[in-house]
Amino acid sequence: MPDQILLKNTLIVTMNSNLDIFEGDILVQDGMITQVGKITDNRNCEEFNAHGYIVIPGLIQTHVHLSQALFRNLADDLSLLDWLTKKILPFENKHTPETLRVSAQLGLAELIKSGTTTIMDFGTVRHQQVIFEELAASGLRAFAGKTMMDCGDMPESMKEKTSESLAESEALASQWHNYDNGRLKYAFAPRFVLTCSKELLIETGKLAKKFKTLLHTHASENKDEARLVMEKYGERNILLFDKLGLADENLCLAHCIWTDEKETALLKERKIKVLHCPSANLKLGSGIAPIPKYLKEGIHVSIGADGAPCNNNMDVFNEMRLASLIQKPLHGPEAMPAVETFKLATIYGAMALGLEDTIGSIEAGKAADLTFIKNNQVHSIPYDNIYSKLVYSTRSSDVEHIMINGKWILRDKQLIKINENKLLDSIESQKVNFGIN
Repeated sequence: MPDQILLKNTLIVTMNSNLDIFEGDILVQDGMITQVGKITDNRNCEEFNAHGYIVIPGLIQTHVHLSQALFRNLADDLSLLDWLTKKILPFENKHTPETLRVSAQLGLAELIKSGTTTIMDFGTVRHQQVIFEELAASGLRAFAGKTMMDCGDMPESMKEKTSESLAESEALASQWHNYDNGRLKYAFAPRFVLTCSKELLIETGKLAKKFKTLLHTHASENKDEARLVMEKYGERNILLFDKLGLADENLCLAHCIWTDEKETALLKERKIKVLHCPSANLKLGSGIAPIPKYLKEGIHVSIGADGAPCNNNMDVFNEMRLASLIQKPLHGPEAMPAVETFKLATIYGAMALGLEDTIGSIEAGKAADLTFIKNNQVHSIPYDNIYSKLVYSTRSSDVEHIMINGKWILRDKQLIKINENKLLDSIESQKVNFGIN
């Protein structure tokens, strides 16, 4: 008997090419959506009454740091480079497999409870295997990769030999890329230009091509960073990537705030993906990325919360709200309408990861990655424009259920794969490792 579930009587926000929204049903079989509409033949399958919910595509965050969840509220009021060198890199250097496991679980629990079903995670120099193990156990869909750093300002014990960084990354990719029928994929992750030699960047690009996967890094986040890159290499960030043979549709760049016209043209020409992180950019004082300009130019943009210490949460609803609102004082109230912003966390996120045929919209033939939003809440009604409701009014606390590949990952706000009470106890026991009393 096929594994079937019929989701009945719900408001469906499809995010398909027509942006259809309607009351109806969704039939899920063997992890896939097989029908969307009014379904009268239940085929003796399990039924779930979804009346009173809005069902949206599982939300997608294309730039997060699970390893940093345990550092939440420990790195405030610093600019990017000081934040990294004084706080984050030393903290990451203290991670043991045990603390990293707790951090990954904490981040995953928050992401799932706030409606996210797919992420691209930026990993750690050491113990990356732990993050993959927790991703595998969580049921989440993800890209992830080991952080790669072979030069720059960091604790000396974090600095890798170039050959060893490449070899370990390749070994992890061989093990985890396309794990569980493609639910987990590998994305190569050199940290950013100031911590990577040219050799490391070039060879990592070759590995990404070998595995036919993504190269995920940070670029043009901060004025000082952009200046130092120019001083070190005589090129701006994105022009350097092009010179090194990395600038193509598989290059995913977090931030891209401080870009010039040549770089903007290159983002468009090479189909490079921009990963927008509005909360982190505001908290670190980095600036506001020119997202309306990018979208107008046809540059691909998606969204992510970045890490807990520069946010201080991983709530995609908060990111969508800010992504829209911060542009309006600069470009006028018409900038970043709610429907366009919602695309950043759905179909545009899927496109950034090359998964637009699998996730990002509710359509027959796609994976059953679904987020269920409680509809009638005092803070989000009444409404005529459902995208306005989802982007400006909905809170992560409105998320009641999550389904990934047709399996319940969150049910009645309760995590299925992660023991939340045990996790909270573990966090208390691990605090001392990061100097928290």
